[in-house]
Amino acid sequence: MRYMKPILLVLLLLTLIVPIAAQDGNLTDSCVMDYDESVNYFSDTVEVEYADGFSVRYTNNYKIVEITPWVGAEETLTYVLVQCGTPPPTETDIEADAIIEVPIDSLVILSTTILPHLDSQGVLDRLAGVDTLQFTSNEAVLERADSIAEVGGEFSGINTELLLDTQPDLIMAQQFSSAGTALDTIQSTGLQVVLNADFADTSPLGQAEWGKFVSLFFNTEAEANAVFENVVAEYDRLAELAEDVEARPTVIAASPFQGSWFMPAGDSYLAQLIEDAGGDFVFSDESGTSIVLDFEVVLEQGNEADYWVNFNQFWATTDDMLADDSRYEEFAAFQNGNLWNNNKRVNGNGGNDYFENGVANPHLLLADLIAIFHPDLLPEHEFDFYQPLEMSE
Repeated sequence: MRYMKPILLVLLLLTLIVPIAAQDGNLTDSCVMDYDESVNYFSDTVEVEYADGFSVRYTNNYKIVEITPWVGAEETLTYVLVQCGTPPPTETDIEADAIIEVPIDSLVILSTTILPHLDSQGVLDRLAGVDTLQFTSNEAVLERADSIAEVGGEFSGINTELLLDTQPDLIMAQQFSSAGTALDTIQSTGLQVVLNADFADTSPLGQAEWGKFVSLFFNTEAEANAVFENVVAEYDRLAELAEDVEARPTVIAASPFQGSWFMPAGDSYLAQLIEDAGGDFVFSDESGTSIVLDFEVVLEQGNEADYWVNFNQFWATTDDMLADDSRYEEFAAFQNGNLWNNNKRVNGNGGNDYFENGVANPHLLLADLIAIFHPDLLPEHEFDFYQPLEMSE
């Protein structure tokens, strides 16, 4: 018994000397003050399950993020996100296209699809700039319009002087091909920039999972996981509800633009939503995400479709449709009044929340489509993004 006290004393000293194996939760608004290489500073992590365009690996103090920057890109980009207050890896450890300290304090974004993730993860106050507020739907952002820089984008041109004045920690942009774009202009400023390729994922849940990508820069993985788990659970519940419907109505989508009908194809985001909502998309056998068709081809193959969705958002009535082309009245969906558009939440400037909050919340889109194709399954449903086109008298 006389040896108990010395042994207990040694054990106590060991617990004081040996550092903890993992930090309790990620640092979302501060840096490491006393770095210890044996400590894991990312106890909250994400795993990518549905998205095809990015992946992430964790070490104790930095994350290795790889993305496919656009459709058909032959090479991936590698971003190393280092917990601030800790040392970055050396060039011999890893080759990186960018090394970024996280969590970041300020961000400029060039796509509205990023906004819902900033909002749900509680970091919307770190938004320093956008390409334009014209098409933004988020009310909290619009209320802060005077303090948010509008830096321009791919089509309007980048205001490099304003970007330099803003001095964000990071710019999150998009690039749609290997051709020179606004990205070159941004990089010439010397500011830190990364690409976000959520648009390139073709599944509804895949696009929504890019919220986890956003979280990597703020260390808000825990928040991103909680939000996405709810989205998946609701999406799966709704899809199961419509899975065994006895009759699947046929569906066509989109409308001509400058003489060509850009129809979603079988591998598209919308085709997946229609299928999961218990619909039969007329062009589901076409490979790829989009095909260009002549009006006559769509009329021949889709004139008997039960429903028509996601057409010109500026048509307010069927008279507007017929003013563009009188042949629209030959479609059965027109004759039956089954014309549903995804423009219920369009602001005064033409910004459509379907392409903002809808992308982050595909379960809401799915619920709308189920209520359209099978109203008996969701009899009390209140539509979020879809509304019927008004029939002219």
